Amino acid sequence: MSVPTRADAAQPVKLLALGDSLTAGYGLPEPEGFTRQLEKALTERGYNVTVINAGVSGDTTAGGRARLDWALADKPDAAIVELGANDMLRGLDPAQAKDNLDAILKALKERRIPTLLAGMYASPSLGKPYTDKFNAIYPDLAKTYDLPLYPFFLDGVALERSLIQQDGLHPNAKGVATIVERILPSVTALLDSLPQIQKTTEKPGG
Repeated sequence: MSVPTRADAAQPVKLLALGDSLTAGYGLPEPEGFTRQLEKALTERGYNVTVINAGVSGDTTAGGRARLDWALADKPDAAIVELGANDMLRGLDPAQAKDNLDAILKALKERRIPTLLAGMYASPSLGKPYTDKFNAIYPDLAKTYDLPLYPFFLDGVALERSLIQQDGLHPNAKGVATIVERILPSVTALLDSLPQIQKTTEKPGG
């Protein structure tokens, strides 16, 4: 009797990616966006998973909070939350961004949806008082809800001009590939925590 693999599960795991343009794949053909590249990388590693693109370009934390119920209509098994960049770019109050993210994470916890929180760093040009408050949002919330935190979604990309589109803000296809490569261990750890993943990887009789 063969040992089942992660790809043997009858129904794919649904992974919700709730975010802004960085999740939506702004300026890129669909196959080159974050959710498609992430799904491909996970599939190549044996995960039977569908990554749901719930990214909306220009969305703030308030926008993500407002459409959360709609995003949960697909009944995801797990979620990645990537929001806050637009709050920062617009200089919106970090306290309000934290309140919105808190409401999102609370709703996900109440629905027992394991979540990976993807953080963002504020631009130093906004001044130390603002950046200190903004940068503290994500570790504080991760601690409050006992969530895994990927500290900076644009890690390895933000300061690399060759990985950024002409607008100077959004990653190009190679930039997205870098994001996926770096965040992948955190995503697989999230998926491995799911009961249905464990069931498909356990040994017969185990």
